[in-house]
Amino acid sequence: MRDNGFRKGFTLLELVFVIVVIGILASVAVPKLWVTRDDAIVSKGRSDVATIRGAISTQKQKNLLEGQALLLPAQLDAAAVNTENEALFSNVLEYPVYSKNADGNWMKTATTKYSYKVMGNDVVFDYNSTTGKFDCDHNDEYCRKLTH
Repeated sequence: MRDNGFRKGFTLLELVFVIVVIGILASVAVPKLWVTRDDAIVSKGRSDVATIRGAISTQKQKNLLEGQALLLPAQLDAAAVNTENEALFSNVLEYPVYSKNADGNWMKTATTKYSYKVMGNDVVFDYNSTTGKFDCDHNDEYCRKLTH
């Protein structure tokens, strides 16, 4: 900054230098923010899977204590297939998850199949009403990230 008694301000060289420094910092920070977003989507999916599995187990225990013949629900919900804004997992969760075809969201793809979208990839989970398992193909990289 120059001070000649009349004006105070930044020179053009100082402004260019500040803009270059900000550009360098932004080029380093932005990729790290995208990785953080992807990690958050995976973490949300892991939490959802754990919650759904826990709810299935809780439902089984509840039915067992009540002496019901059918311990596991035949379906996790009555939602329409491949339709957005449907209440998913409503037979086991107190508050359902609403379907949406976007990263970090669930979509019902068949009577007992659900997909969770991670970075544009659909990880397909299947509910087995005989065993109570809610699982995906562990050969899939994203399945392993969501279940381990």
